[in-house]
Amino acid sequence: MPPAVADSRILISTATYNERENLARLIQEFHAFVPTADILVVDDNSPDGTGQLADEMAAKDPRIHVLHRKGKLGLGTAVLAAMNYAIEHGYDLFVNVDADFSHHPRYLPAILAGMQRNDVMIGSRYVPGGGTLGWPLSRKFMSAGVNVVVRLLMRIPAHDTSGGYRCYRVSKLRETDLTNLLSHGYSFQEEVLYRCHRAGSRIGESPIIFEDRREGASKVNLKEVARSMGIILLLGFQSFLGQDKLPDKTVSPVNRG
Repeated sequence: MPPAVADSRILISTATYNERENLARLIQEFHAFVPTADILVVDDNSPDGTGQLADEMAAKDPRIHVLHRKGKLGLGTAVLAAMNYAIEHGYDLFVNVDADFSHHPRYLPAILAGMQRNDVMIGSRYVPGGGTLGWPLSRKFMSAGVNVVVRLLMRIPAHDTSGGYRCYRVSKLRETDLTNLLSHGYSFQEEVLYRCHRAGSRIGESPIIFEDRREGASKVNLKEVARSMGIILLLGFQSFLGQDKLPDKTVSPVNRG
């Protein structure tokens, strides 16, 4: 890993709800690829005891931290809570990774290396070398359509605007307006990336292969998918028509990691 990144204080966060079967192996792999990173588990009171397991691991390893929430409050609010934790505790880089191994930790070094010249690095399914495994055609079509809409309407210079495997420069998160977000579910990723883009963040992408979860049940909620698409269209048309209220700054072109 480049020295400029290796010397950074790195926080890797994962949001959990019933991920006990994955958690220990996931954290082990985080530290296999980024030994110096701190880990933050944001658990939404998992009935399967994920939070208790995280506490047990934290008691044995000072690099592991746990944030308990009272219930299932949504992925977006979990990521936002982790971002605020990174800001409040003075980290340099914040990485968000799904807890189900769909975002494999082996891509962490390449994503972190891209932070030498970017403020946001996306683990991207839609650049050369990236892709998905096991997706039906309908899911591929929906994902591709969302990304086309976001790039067209919000003018975000990235190919994968909906993926959650990302690294953020914490100093730029401090400059980004993360208040009054409309999104709490799937559209959170697009809205936050849009706000980072408007705050002048340089955005890069590094290829990943997205894999369906290894253990546990999928948490896809069709009602939330529909709501999120509505939010994306609302934000997109506001941006396209110049009706959004966010402060605009000079935006650098995309830089590949």
